[in-house]
Amino acid sequence: MGNLIWHEYARYVAITASVYGVWAGFFGLFYRKFFWDFVSGTLRDPGGLQPAASSAIFITLIVKAPIIPIIATIIALFNLAIEKPLPLLRGSSIQRSLVLRVIVLVFQTLFSVLFYQGTNCALWSLIAIFCYVRAIALGEKMEVAKDNRGKGGRA
Repeated sequence: MGNLIWHEYARYVAITASVYGVWAGFFGLFYRKFFWDFVSGTLRDPGGLQPAASSAIFITLIVKAPIIPIIATIIALFNLAIEKPLPLLRGSSIQRSLVLRVIVLVFQTLFSVLFYQGTNCALWSLIAIFCYVRAIALGEKMEVAKDNRGKGGRA
């Protein structure tokens, strides 16, 4: 058996997480719910769980105006453009950088975990982050980066 290529595995997990993030952001526009309202909320008999006053900023950014789901969708689309590279990004330093992928996934995780539909996206993004960090720790390089070695911008 061969060795596990961590950055390839992380890439597949990140593509799955980003597709789910786009889906979650789309549904977050129509079914708006702040996920962490149960932490400090009050349970009332008629009306269910009422979020605390300390959650007002999240209620504003997720429920009243869906800013966070929109940002999460944009980040997921950008991550898809990196992971399954657009022809514009193919072979560029943006597409070859494993560290940039980790940073984008961290932001995707942070924005997705806030609204209800994005929690699975956040979980899979976190798994992809751990796999990319493992690939970086092992010193893995992408095939595109190996092919470009020694080919500077000089003609």
